[in-house]
Amino acid sequence: MTYSTTCAFNSRARPRLKTAADWHAANHSEPIVIRDLAASSGMSVTSFHMHFKAVTGFSPLAFQRHIRLLEARKLLTAGSTNVSRVAYEVGYTSPSQFSREYKSMFGTAPVADLQR
Repeated sequence: MTYSTTCAFNSRARPRLKTAADWHAANHSEPIVIRDLAASSGMSVTSFHMHFKAVTGFSPLAFQRHIRLLEARKLLTAGSTNVSRVAYEVGYTSPSQFSREYKSMFGTAPVADLQR
């Protein structure tokens, strides 16, 4: 596939991928099934991964993690009372995993944002 063919396909795939990205954003706390998102976008799983990353800059799972962590930061800085509760609320099943990923993304532990 040439560069121009890839770009043309990306422009055709963009609305379908936007729908998947919007679903991610609206349902960030829900587990995702890539196969289902790919099917709803009319793509194979491999094609979905490739084009989703080309359009968003993230793999589908990395995009979900990014959205979850942004939502968590918003909740923490708005005065949520408990880091573990926020972790569960945004879809994490492990508060320790949440804390590691939060610190990796924002450079500070979630409790530091809770105390602001």
